[in-house]
Amino acid sequence: MSHAEESEDHGHHLPAVEDWPKGFGEASWWPFITALGGAGFYIGAALYVLSTGENPVVSAVYGPAVFIASTFVFLTGLYGWLYHAFVKAYWSADSHGGVGLKLGMLAFLGSEVATFGAGFVYYFFIRSGAWENLPHLVESGNVLSSLVIVNTVILILSSFTLHYAHVALRENDRGRFLGLLAVTLLLGVVFLGGQVLEYYEFIVHENFTLIGGAYNSAFYGLTGLHGLHVTLGAVLLLIVFVRALYGQYSAENHTSVTTVSMYWHFVDVVWVFLVVVLYGGAVINV
Repeated sequence: MSHAEESEDHGHHLPAVEDWPKGFGEASWWPFITALGGAGFYIGAALYVLSTGENPVVSAVYGPAVFIASTFVFLTGLYGWLYHAFVKAYWSADSHGGVGLKLGMLAFLGSEVATFGAGFVYYFFIRSGAWENLPHLVESGNVLSSLVIVNTVILILSSFTLHYAHVALRENDRGRFLGLLAVTLLLGVVFLGGQVLEYYEFIVHENFTLIGGAYNSAFYGLTGLHGLHVTLGAVLLLIVFVRALYGQYSAENHTSVTTVSMYWHFVDVVWVFLVVVLYGGAVINV
């Protein structure tokens, strides 16, 4: 198949400009669109906070509207980004960018370390200033403590299932690869359901709300940011799973499985830190 035919079958080039200058690959606007949608999540959350209280600054409709619109922009950008980086390249037998994509994921995860690090710095600032007033989020034997433990076990288990799914693929065991990949996706969805249930318990039964104070905002900011990352990871796993059903991966060509695995293991490690710092730390009154 000629290059022109490949472009016709798997085009979707806009918004993108190929060969700038010639020989240096493809410049794409999709990552910027995705980042714009991600920034909109924070703007929507900020507008929601500004719409609460006795003297709201903006209307209550702005926050949810911006958040919903940002979700559409984010998912659209993500689709275009992934299509150009993985799907189109695979079908055109253009898999030379494997090392570059892995290094790109490492660079992205490095920026994520900085993002979560800023959140943890804010949390420790709150802790040092008003530690004696922090609520006991979880106590031994209550529903929330059990939920946190179960959620943590689920997410850690999902890292193992994804790892061994990758191992199975490299051994050309497609049946085991697909099965373990499906289990990983299911565990990720269950974890997200557990986090939704946890928020419900906090807000409805514990009256622990987003606007209840500086510590509350730190807690929901960090756990909400992590939940957003797990949601993105679940979307990526779903894309990988669907592509796997079409037979797109092999022992020699599995770059996107590798990069998604790197991302998923990262969010698992971050969750362990969150449990130790936010949940465990709030119980310790020092």
